[in-house]
Amino acid sequence: MKILGINAIFHDPAAALVVDGEIVTAQEEERLTRKKARKTPVPFNRWEIPELAVASCLADSGLRMSDLDAVVYSYEPSLVPEPDTSEPRGFWEQVHKTYAQTAPEFLHRMFPDLDPAKVTFVPHHFAHAASAYLAAPYDSCAVLVLDGRGEIATHLAGRADHGALTVLASQQLPHSLGLLYEDVTEHLGFRRCADEYKVMALAAYGRPAYLRRFRERVRAQADGTFVVEPLGLDELMPRRLRGDAMESHHADLAASVQRRLEEVVLDLARWLARATGERDLAMAGGVAFNCVANSRVAREGPFERVWVQPAAGDAGTALGGALYVAQAAGDPVKHMTTAALGRGWSDAETEAWLQTNRISYSRPPDVAAVAARALADNKVVGWFQGRSEFGPRALGHRSILAHPGHRGNLERLNDIKGREQFRPVAPMVLLERATEIFEGPVPSPYMLFTHQVRPGWAERIPAALHVDGSARIQTIADDDEPLVARMLKEFERETGVPVVINTSFNVAESPIADHPRDAVACFATTPMDLLVLGPFILQRRDLAAG
Repeated sequence: MKILGINAIFHDPAAALVVDGEIVTAQEEERLTRKKARKTPVPFNRWEIPELAVASCLADSGLRMSDLDAVVYSYEPSLVPEPDTSEPRGFWEQVHKTYAQTAPEFLHRMFPDLDPAKVTFVPHHFAHAASAYLAAPYDSCAVLVLDGRGEIATHLAGRADHGALTVLASQQLPHSLGLLYEDVTEHLGFRRCADEYKVMALAAYGRPAYLRRFRERVRAQADGTFVVEPLGLDELMPRRLRGDAMESHHADLAASVQRRLEEVVLDLARWLARATGERDLAMAGGVAFNCVANSRVAREGPFERVWVQPAAGDAGTALGGALYVAQAAGDPVKHMTTAALGRGWSDAETEAWLQTNRISYSRPPDVAAVAARALADNKVVGWFQGRSEFGPRALGHRSILAHPGHRGNLERLNDIKGREQFRPVAPMVLLERATEIFEGPVPSPYMLFTHQVRPGWAERIPAALHVDGSARIQTIADDDEPLVARMLKEFERETGVPVVINTSFNVAESPIADHPRDAVACFATTPMDLLVLGPFILQRRDLAAG
């Protein structure tokens, strides 16, 4: 079957295509519209069909809407009870539900060759769960989904066995670990549903001074669910306005919510292991982007292996919805082997674009060696290769790279990107060298766990480490990423260090580069030294010569 999945509810609009059980392509709308997070998460702005992402998925596969067997919408409006429209929240909930109910007609109007009868709904948390257990490399496993909210739930815990999911626990609104973290994010002056990763980074600079309050109000239950009672954040500290100075008590609040989140997620994982008897765990939902919590589950929890969907947020429900319907239809669903599921360009297409835009370039015999030499000389390199990544992490396809051995490179990269100096970058390391340098889950190809550096390495890679000595690593295997692996090997020959620091190819408030145009524009407007664009090299002087 040819199945298109769509996420158009809440945030992170996206589309994904699964054909005969195989993931063909997946694309986030923000990469194409060039508007970060695409839409503001407010009650009256819940609806947006990812039109460009859908078109991209169809173009990549050579299909038309009429060729599809099913179009899956990752939200089931029939699960939403009739709201009390006399209250503002209830009014917007009714609008929200109505939008979802009319999705088939909206899709038909946007894509006239789509038969509305082909549109089917999959519950939000089932789509999240399927994006994990059907994509993970396990025949059976425990499944844990935690996010802000779905139709009425905020959590799902269960067991998957050869594609069949048994739900063992589910937490309903208003109790939500994801919404709790969003509330703190907003209270700290950041954007909810967008900047939660900043809170996680900031937490390392604080102490959990408010942990007692969080432990009183946020608790795991004996039945695999949890309670989140109102915390009264204004009683703890005044709300920080965007642009206000960041002070120590702000970091303390971040540290407190982070610590309690880790503790409760670990409690839920322990309950789930007892309930299922499984050795492996698959995770999804926005909370699964919290790599510090993931690492505590992997390190202290009862599971032997933990796999996290690299597009764990709502974008991943487009993929999960499509996989869920494929499995139900009897297609042999294949595990996910890469996050590089977005658009890509052939060498000929890239060269034609450069020539059309009169941009000077060179084509050396080995761009990996050129990039490694530049990095060894402490230059900052833009790296644009292959298909774009699905999910928010730059995994060696849309990256900005630098030398980890110069402490000032962390500040340098944050300055280039125009973001807060408390933000860390991520080290890429050869898989066969990872355990020599870092302690934590290996392999870690999707950058979803934190690791501690081993003795003797901290002083060699200071720019790779967060203030607490941790690092969110990506392991690079020759078979999966041969060009990146070759670059790392060349860099090690030059420097003796098999690690390069990596951050996403974008500046603050902009989506990650998706098209060569985006990469060149970012390179031209920042003090990067070199751009590796497929097999081509752009120097800063080339821009003036073009």
